[in-house]
Amino acid sequence: MSLSVTDNSERVTAPRTVDTIIIGSGFAGLGAAIKLAQKGKHNFLVLERGSDVGGTWRDNTYPGAACDVPSHLYSYSFALNPDWTRSFSTQPEIQKYISSVARKYNVMDKHVFDSDVTSVTWNESTHRWDVVASTGEYTAKVVVTAVGALCEPNLPPIAGIESFEGDIFHSAQWNHDVSLEGKRVAVIGTGASAIQIVPAIAGKVKHLDVYQRTAPWILPRFDREYTALEKFAFKRIPGFQRLSRTGIYAARETQVVGLAKKPALMRIFELIAKQQINKGIKDKALRKKVTPNFRIGCKRMLISNAYYPALDRPNVDLVTDGIAEVKPHSIVSADGTEREIDALVVATGFHVTDSPAYQGIYGKGGKTLAQTFEEEGQQGYKGAAVANFPNMFFLVGPNTGLGHTSMVFMIESQLNYVVDALDTIEKHDIGVIEVRKDIQDDYNADLQDRMADSVWMNGGCASWYLDKHGNNTTLWPDFTFRFRAITRKFDLAAYRSVAASDLPAPAVGTVNDSDIEVAAK
Repeated sequence: MSLSVTDNSERVTAPRTVDTIIIGSGFAGLGAAIKLAQKGKHNFLVLERGSDVGGTWRDNTYPGAACDVPSHLYSYSFALNPDWTRSFSTQPEIQKYISSVARKYNVMDKHVFDSDVTSVTWNESTHRWDVVASTGEYTAKVVVTAVGALCEPNLPPIAGIESFEGDIFHSAQWNHDVSLEGKRVAVIGTGASAIQIVPAIAGKVKHLDVYQRTAPWILPRFDREYTALEKFAFKRIPGFQRLSRTGIYAARETQVVGLAKKPALMRIFELIAKQQINKGIKDKALRKKVTPNFRIGCKRMLISNAYYPALDRPNVDLVTDGIAEVKPHSIVSADGTEREIDALVVATGFHVTDSPAYQGIYGKGGKTLAQTFEEEGQQGYKGAAVANFPNMFFLVGPNTGLGHTSMVFMIESQLNYVVDALDTIEKHDIGVIEVRKDIQDDYNADLQDRMADSVWMNGGCASWYLDKHGNNTTLWPDFTFRFRAITRKFDLAAYRSVAASDLPAPAVGTVNDSDIEVAAK
């Protein structure tokens, strides 16, 4: 049969069969697509729920959105960008970079956009994954999940919030059709997004209330535009940009000593952060409100030169009493004060350790990934595999997050591992492969042992780094070059595998890749 494709979407009436399906096309999923294509593995698809590549950087378009990792480090090592305009790039520039890389490496035709995956189910009889998406049904031997940690907005369970009659939106779902100019606005949250939004809108709104549950530690943002001479050097002098990138990487890695091994060393950063407070805020009472009571690094460290001065503006109030309820046109704080507002911005972060995406992934025996993590905690093996989920690999999986440097480095490390895994499957004609549970358990026990002395476990705070069991299942507790070392090659001995020849023949009646005409974007 033959299907034509229009508007870059597919309406498939029968399951389409491919070797590999990649879910998501942010830095991780796009990187996987590029690496597979470079290896000559062309029988794959990328299912992306958005209308373009980019993931987090496509979706988060709020005012002031920018990266907190230096530009030259926040990019693929195989696709350096000599055209960065400043040391810390803004969202539009990062999205432009990601989109340009996708087109440079000719993988756009492997994408199915506007394809929201609703379920991924391990088929015990065919030993394949059955995938249901808004664009149709698919079946694949291997699934690579590249669903980012910061993709599912976390909406606060505040009484009455559904009754608010003004404009309301999450920071990751910014409504650009709504103007905040001259309005009374409230921002709930003081995390990474909020400290960029507040300075960007404070001078435009009539009044701004910022609701703070926990004060964050904020370090200086050493951001500036690159000079013409620097841009020339990045583009024309061989090795200059890579050397600059290496220097940034090395400087960032020094923070691991304080974060993961000797938390007392983080006091140096606290002194720098307190100088930021004193420099940016004149009012002593406000200074006290924004000074955290936990060790820096326990929660995500933030960077900004504009947040504290924005809070110090006469039209901005920092509210620390907590929210009792939201009414149709106001917010009532815990002390009974009612503040009238016209618009509400929810900047309360994302589902990280409890992503809704986990509820739709069904492994062996029909147990979902959400149920597995609920019972045992969010555990995996090298962030790339989870027991009872055969032929599935994860990018940005458990304990691959960072609090100090570029996630792109970790993603590329995992890409080495996953692509080598696919090579190994092909070389040995493996039909089913699954990480051994005892190996996974030992790996996670070692991770938690190494985490014990870290600032994340001894910093005096509660954070989204920790799951309900009290384990840090989000971050990597060591130098990133050590993660690169353990993921350089796929370790088949850590897995149970079954030869393809020992499995039953594939089910018939599906649509093969060659039967479908795909329109490139």
